[in-house]
Formats: sequence, C-alpha cells, structure tokens
Amino acid sequence: MAHSTQTMKLRHPFEWLSASAQKCAFAILLPVTLVVMAILQVLGGPLKTDAAPAGIISFEFAGTLALAQKMVASWGQTGQVYAGLNLGFDFLFIVTYPAAIGLGCVLVARAFSQRVALVASAGVVLAWAQLVAGVLDCVENYALIQILLGAQQEWLPAVAMWCAAPKFAIVGVGIVYVLVGAAVVMSRARGK
Repeated sequence: MAHSTQTMKLRHPFEWLSASAQKCAFAILLPVTLVVMAILQVLGGPLKTDAAPAGIISFEFAGTLALAQKMVASWGQTGQVYAGLNLGFDFLFIVTYPAAIGLGCVLVARAFSQRVALVASAGVVLAWAQLVAGVLDCVENYALIQILLGAQQEWLPAVAMWCAAPKFAIVGVGIVYVLVGAAVVMSRARGK
C-alpha cells in the first residue's frame, strides 16, 4: 500500500461523520463560531482597562494573583458582570471553535492525502490537538471564574496562564494550517 493512502488511515476525531457530513458540519460550525466570537468581543469590550489593556486576554495571562486581582478591581462591579458573562459564554465557544478548526484540518488533510502524506498527517494531528485546546480552555476558564469569585489561591492565575499559552498556540497553528491549506487547494483547483 502506498504511503499517501496510509495517511488517511490515521484516525481523526470526526470519523463518526461521513465525508459529506463533515463538510456540512464545517459549513455550519464556521459561521456559528464567528458569531460567538463576535459576541465575546462585545462582552469583552468593557474589560479593557489600564490594568487589563487586552481585556480578558490580559486576565488569562495575568500569571499572579496580585495582578489578576488588580484587573478584577479595575473592572468594577459592572465590568465583573461582563467578565462573568464572557467566561460563561466562552463555554459555547469551546464547543464550536475546536470542532470548526478540527473539521477544517480534516478537510484540508483529506485534500492532501494523495499528494503530500506529511501535510495530511499534520492535519489529522492538528484536528486532535484542537480538542486538547478545548480542554485547556475549560481548565483556564475554571481558574479565571474562581479568581473572579474571590478565590485566593496563588496557583489559579498560573494555571490559567499555562493553559492559555498552549491553547492559543494550538489554535493558531490549526487556523494557519486550514487557511494555507485551503488556499493551496483552491489555487490548484483553479489551475486545472
């Protein structure tokens, strides 16, 4: 058996869906993910302060309890409500973005499976990695919610930061893989 055909033998997290259902799910999940992301941006607007210049992202990367508490205090009561809404609504985002990016990785991997086995294999690995990003995001959110509720454990901001960094890296690499892969696939299709 040729190496390129072995590539798609790697199991991906969406095996339970047919190839056409994967495309359909991606077509639905992508706009839903973008809408949820836009809502999170609106909810995060009031969280941008001098103490938290990047809003909720600053909070994710606070790293120390003192800095995290300074950010929470800078938001005031109303901002803290927005932070709670943002973190709560983020759990919907955690359902949509790993699935959308993961499906995008699988679709691109399938397109490369007969041409470039290594690129296809990378897509399957990245599809699984998006699920890891979702788990990291859940742990991060739990830590941040505890801080927002007044928890005093020094380790909570560190856990949030150490979950946020790999989460963003995994998601970023997945997005780049999907965008670049889709551009290559589309340019090849136009060239035929």
